[in-house]
Amino acid sequence: MTTRRFLLSLAAVGALALAGCDRAAPPHHFNAIDLTGASYAHGFSLPDFDGKPRTLADFAGKVTVVFFGYTQCPDACPTTMAELSGILKTLGPDAKRVQVVFITVDPSRDTPALLKNYVTNFRPDFLALRGDEAQTQAIIKDFKLVVEKVPGKTADSYTIDHTAGTYIFDPQGRIRLFASQSLDPTLLTADLQALLAEKAT
Repeated sequence: MTTRRFLLSLAAVGALALAGCDRAAPPHHFNAIDLTGASYAHGFSLPDFDGKPRTLADFAGKVTVVFFGYTQCPDACPTTMAELSGILKTLGPDAKRVQVVFITVDPSRDTPALLKNYVTNFRPDFLALRGDEAQTQAIIKDFKLVVEKVPGKTADSYTIDHTAGTYIFDPQGRIRLFASQSLDPTLLTADLQALLAEKAT
């Protein structure tokens, strides 16, 4: 190979390398179920534990993580809330750009005071929302939740079987993901980081 041909080949390799650097990173493959473009789970309009009306618009610019449950839930609810608290700790400064919202499916027993004590015990910036019975049924329908009351020994000792998963909205308020309770918290952390890194469109 002549010196000229060698130099041209070297220049071509260098150009390809630079082109590769300019290429955008491949899109993140979400670990949770991708709900982008779903025609349900439109959001919420409910009072929080202090009586302040809340909608997704209140959290514009943040990833909003929504979990449906109730304070007397024996397993899925405390487990998920503890995992979300751990995830936000892992996110470090980026945790300020994530809002966790707990929506009760048991408004008859979950008073505002009880909800506030419950969620802030996991993390002080967690919020809980509580609607009346009609509002609760409407949001259950909109999110396509499974919610079934299981009678207990007394009228007030019932439990509630419910969809145990987390709905995630991007900073533009669009539904993007559903994370089942079985999803490894490390994988969910990666999904949240990917949403936080997305450019607004």
